[in-house]
Amino acid sequence: MTIFSKIAAGEIPSYKCAENDKFYAFLDINPLVKGHTLVIPRREVDYIFDLTDEETAEYHVFAKKVAQAIKMAFPCVKVGMAVLGLEVPHAHIHLIPMQSEKDMLFSNPKLKLSDEEMADAARRINEAFLSL
Repeated sequence: MTIFSKIAAGEIPSYKCAENDKFYAFLDINPLVKGHTLVIPRREVDYIFDLTDEETAEYHVFAKKVAQAIKMAFPCVKVGMAVLGLEVPHAHIHLIPMQSEKDMLFSNPKLKLSDEEMADAARRINEAFLSL
């Protein structure tokens, strides 16, 4: 079981932003900007392109709704999407509120947010998600 599966199962704490029976969204613990969210399928699959066509479509529709919630919670020009990362063998999409393309540079220093700031960001995204 991957660390992301354990997070989605509630075995490891996370700052949950949104979920349904197939997907789970939570804040990145090393965010590039406030509101940086990871979206994962609950089914363990390492490579995003190993998802079925139906799963891929549902995954992107779910991620789109999370992105809309992020934009409501953290007004920005756009919410960027990146699929990368080899550290965790579990497919994940990064959704990042952007004021400029520089906000998507993974070489940028990561933010150090307090537990209160992280909880507030997750709450704001979740409330926006539930309002959609």
